[in-house]
Amino acid sequence: MNNNWRVTRLLDPTVRDRIMAAMNFEEGDRVPIWDYLDNRGIFEHFNPPDADYHAGMVKVYHALGIDLCRGYGASFKEEQDGTVTEQGSQEITISGRTRWVSKKAIRSLDDLRAWNGRPATAEQIRESWLKSTTAQQDRFGPHTMYVPGHGCGFHGTYGTMGLELFSYAIHDARDAVEKLMNVLNTNSVRTATVAAEKRLCPMFFVGDDIAYKGALMFSPAFLRETFIPCLARVCEPLVNAGIKVIFHSDGYVMEILDDMIEAGISGLNPVEPIAGMDIGLLKKRYGRNLILVGNVDCSQVLPLGTREEVVEATKACIRAASPGGGHFIGSSSEITPSTPVENILAFYATCRDFGAYPIRS
Repeated sequence: MNNNWRVTRLLDPTVRDRIMAAMNFEEGDRVPIWDYLDNRGIFEHFNPPDADYHAGMVKVYHALGIDLCRGYGASFKEEQDGTVTEQGSQEITISGRTRWVSKKAIRSLDDLRAWNGRPATAEQIRESWLKSTTAQQDRFGPHTMYVPGHGCGFHGTYGTMGLELFSYAIHDARDAVEKLMNVLNTNSVRTATVAAEKRLCPMFFVGDDIAYKGALMFSPAFLRETFIPCLARVCEPLVNAGIKVIFHSDGYVMEILDDMIEAGISGLNPVEPIAGMDIGLLKKRYGRNLILVGNVDCSQVLPLGTREEVVEATKACIRAASPGGGHFIGSSSEITPSTPVENILAFYATCRDFGAYPIRS
C-alpha cells in the first residue's frame, strides 16, 4: 500500500512510514514536518556562496528534517531587496510618485465580458504541470515528499482582476465571472485527474485563499454558490482514487469548513492561530475526519519571538494536535524572509525532538 504511489517509491522507508502513519491517524516514530521556506538566511546557513539555488534549497529541507513540502519561495539576496522588474508588473504614477503594481489580465468589466479563454487540454497539462511535478518529486526524494497541487479556480478568478474589480463584477457581470471561473476550474479538475491517473502521491494540495484574519473574504452564501462547487469538482477524481485532499487558505475558515469537508477535503492547512484558528478545538471537533497541517505562528512568533518563545509555541502545538496522529507540524503558512536563522533552527529542532512519539505532556 505504501509503495502504490509514485512519490512513496522515491522516499526513504523511515520518512515514508512516518508520513503514512500520520496521514492515517496513527503514531509513527515522530510527528512529520510539512513546510514552505522563503528565507535566504537559512539557505546561506547550509550552502556555500556559489551554490545552485534549487539544489541548495533541497539540501536545506533535508538538513532540517522537513518531511513534506509543496515547494519553496524565491528567497532573494539582501542586496536585491526592493528590486523590481517589468515582467508581470506595470509602472503607474500616483500623486507624482512612480510605483510598480502587479499586472492584471482583466482590468475592467469590459475586459471581463470580452474574455474568451479556453481550458488547457489534458495533454497540455501532462506536458507542463506533470513534467514539472515529477521533476520536483525526483529532486526532493528520498528525504522529503513533494506533494503535488493546484488551485480550484476560485482564487485564480479573482486573482486575474484583483479583489476590487471582482467585487463589482460579481454584481454587475456575474455571468462573465462564472464563465471565467468555469474555465479555470476545468483546468484544475483536469490537473487533479492527471494526478489521480498517474498515482503521483497519496495527497494533493489545493490552495485557494478565501479568508482574512477573523473572517471570510466573501459571504458564506456566495462561497457556497461558487467556491464550494469548484472545490467539489476538483476533489472528486482525487477522492475516487483514494487521494486525500489537503486544502489551504490563510485566515479564519470555520464558517465554511463543514461545507469543504462535505465537498471532499481530508485536511486543512495552515490553521493560522493569529486568525483565530484553534488547532486543539479542531482536533477535538473533527478527530479522525480532518488532517491538520501547520499552526505554528509565522507572522509574529517565528519572525519576532525569542528562541524560547518559538520552542514553547512549537511544544504547545504538538501537545494540542499531534497525539494519535493526523497532524503534520509546520508554520502557519511559510517561513518568511524576516525569520531569524536561530529561530528557524530552534523551531525544527523542537519539531524533531519534542515531536517524537509518545508525545510528552
